[in-house]
Amino acid sequence: MRAAAPRELDEEHLLRRVARGDRAAFEELYRRTSPWLAVRLRRRCADQQIVAEVMQETFLAVWRAAGSFAGSTSGTGGTAVGWLWTIAARRLVDAFRRRAHHAEPPPAAAGHPAAPAAEEEALEATVGGDVGDALRRLAPELRDVLQAMVLDGLSVRETAVLLGLPEGTVKTRARRARIAMREALA
Repeated sequence: MRAAAPRELDEEHLLRRVARGDRAAFEELYRRTSPWLAVRLRRRCADQQIVAEVMQETFLAVWRAAGSFAGSTSGTGGTAVGWLWTIAARRLVDAFRRRAHHAEPPPAAAGHPAAPAAEEEALEATVGGDVGDALRRLAPELRDVLQAMVLDGLSVRETAVLLGLPEGTVKTRARRARIAMREALA
């Protein structure tokens, strides 16, 4: 029985091979996952330099820590792409914190995405009823601030850097979003 080629394996099996030092499996995992990961990161950050740094840090972490991936077959849940996104999201938050510490707002290199972000789709699928309706009725600029501060756990400064806004604007939008949610749910 021959060993499966990396192209024939799912991402979980690729990660297990990466954990054993299989460079071909790592290259295949990168080929499959880097395009969508870059798109997701660009939806969160307009600064291409930060996105490139986060991509590099993410895949370096994957190479080094692939053995720590438990995976869905272990009973603890989780998928390889979910694990990869978790690493990337944490690296992105770290990059925002470093940038916020230096108080350098990123250049507005990209506009708002035309398609909804994966997080928005997931939020719509999991938050139903009155709360989901209230969230969907929020103006996009208020929803973006609420998502960054509540769902991503970013500080006002980090949210300001992420969205390319002054901190005062972030505070005002967060307050307006809370008021609008309260009124919609009353």
